[in-house]
Amino acid sequence: MIDRNIEIGSIIQKSLLAIYGKVRVIPANTNEPMKHIVIYARVSSNTMDQLESLKAQFSALTKFVSWHNNWKLVDIHIDIASAKKDSARPAFHQMIEECKAGLTDIVVVKSMSRLGRDTVEVLDAINTLRVSQVRIIFKQEELDTLTVGSSLLISTIEACTQAENETRSDNIKWGIKQRANNGSLGFYRRKCYGYDKDENGDLVINKEQAEVVKLIFDLYLGGKSILGIVKELKDRNIKSPTGKDNWPKRSVEEMLSNEKYIGVSVVNVGGKESQIYKLNNSHPAITSKEMFDVVQEEKRKRSNVELTDDGIKRKSRKYSSKR
Repeated sequence: MIDRNIEIGSIIQKSLLAIYGKVRVIPANTNEPMKHIVIYARVSSNTMDQLESLKAQFSALTKFVSWHNNWKLVDIHIDIASAKKDSARPAFHQMIEECKAGLTDIVVVKSMSRLGRDTVEVLDAINTLRVSQVRIIFKQEELDTLTVGSSLLISTIEACTQAENETRSDNIKWGIKQRANNGSLGFYRRKCYGYDKDENGDLVINKEQAEVVKLIFDLYLGGKSILGIVKELKDRNIKSPTGKDNWPKRSVEEMLSNEKYIGVSVVNVGGKESQIYKLNNSHPAITSKEMFDVVQEEKRKRSNVELTDDGIKRKSRKYSSKR
């Protein structure tokens, strides 16, 4: 296993050598005071692609610092923290404390999204650094708090944060769809009544619960209404999925329509363009497809609504069962 701390240290070292080893350093103009520069970088995880992102951040930012004659790079702060609110960022907080202590003149960051995880967090960081007389430069957005007004800065932050959130959301949806297509999506193995999970996280039949599922299908095909089935289960002292004496009517209705019981896992990837994915034979079936299809046909017959060419209409007679 790769030691990520060593990997990160190597990235920093190579970046600095690449920049300062090749660039001829021109002595600073004595009329201008030397500025102490800090680079802040953040990646969401220690995976190889994120480490490559970190390498790219350092390459761009160290080059940028080297272009200024009176700038001296004094520190580099790195956080490996996700975009979640409760994720710790020790390097960020250390940087803030150093700025408050007057050890830093300028903080250079790749983009606003690296400094904070939403508009409020970015603004809080900017205000804290401004109070400490520290200038911030966002390289990607080409924004400098020394020259940009507060109103423009706020509107830019909001726009960038929204764009980043939308991109992140699209990437997540894309990843879900890819895993749905290749059958590796974890949602396919979501447990429901009648199943347990083995040590590998795969669905296996819970024999006791499976008998209840079969009973519910049999009772329905035998003419029992949903309420009749609920009463029958209570009379037989069969507990609901949540361990209660009374089964919710909705639980029975959903069970009779759940393709999980014929070995098919269904996942609805939401969003504006909702898409349904099905994985056949993803786990052992409790009932046959033939019985399941018969139950679906029976449900259509009993329904008090029907779909016609003119739209949805209510039937003149409702299904009635005294059992």
